[in-house]
Amino acid sequence: MTINCNGAPVDLSSPKIMGILNITPDSFYDGGKYTKDTNILHCVENMLGEGATFIDVGAYSSRPGADEISVDEELRRSVATVELIVKNFPNTLISIDTFRAKVAKENIEAGACMVNDISGGTLDADMLSTVGKLNVPYILMHMKGNPKNMQENALYHNFMRELIYFFSERIAEARAHKINDIIIDPGFGFAKTLDQNYELMAKLDLLHIINLPVLVGISRKSMLYKLLNTNPENALNATTSLHTVALGKGAHIVRVHDVKEAMECIKIHEMITKNRKDI
Repeated sequence: MTINCNGAPVDLSSPKIMGILNITPDSFYDGGKYTKDTNILHCVENMLGEGATFIDVGAYSSRPGADEISVDEELRRSVATVELIVKNFPNTLISIDTFRAKVAKENIEAGACMVNDISGGTLDADMLSTVGKLNVPYILMHMKGNPKNMQENALYHNFMRELIYFFSERIAEARAHKINDIIIDPGFGFAKTLDQNYELMAKLDLLHIINLPVLVGISRKSMLYKLLNTNPENALNATTSLHTVALGKGAHIVRVHDVKEAMECIKIHEMITKNRKDI
């Protein structure tokens, strides 16, 4: 599987890492850490050096119960950051994490090459048409409701069946808007209970029926630290453990805070996969 970023193919047959760059004051783990240019550039340099293929810039916190910010504020935070990265690391493949079409458009014009939409186009009626016109890859995530109320919407009759139906419906809509490169993200932690998150991981390989690349974002999330009665700061080992499971179930991209550790998971996974071919 390949996607086209900035006119060049990115081969996803080997798993890739998306490094998280939250430029928000209130993200659940790293809120407030990357508000200065020097901190941002140091973070990006480290993530690229440790093996990240993509850098995902987020200017709107999507943690459960997060407060809304204006489009202007999201633009103020994100466009300057994308321009800063492009100026200092011009070959970086930047993803813009937003559910707003205007924010997506202006960041792609500033140098980002991919849109990461937590709503799958359900929170802005102009998103899919905008991405189609921009002709960039689109990460389509599953969520019900919005970040403020999503945990109240974790109600399903048949969890995996409804998840797959959501994707089939949204993918058809995206294709109708001429979006060519689509990556699906099942949305761990978004409108899902603790048990539903683990059911999703246990059955993650069922998503391959859709025949599109799968992105997994579980880095330091509450599904890990609440199960283990700890906190995000102490959830790296749990994150690494679950990354190993996700890669074994065919994840193509892992979205992470800790690139070095995720890269170690990928190297071990690929060595196991290489030696399994002779069986």
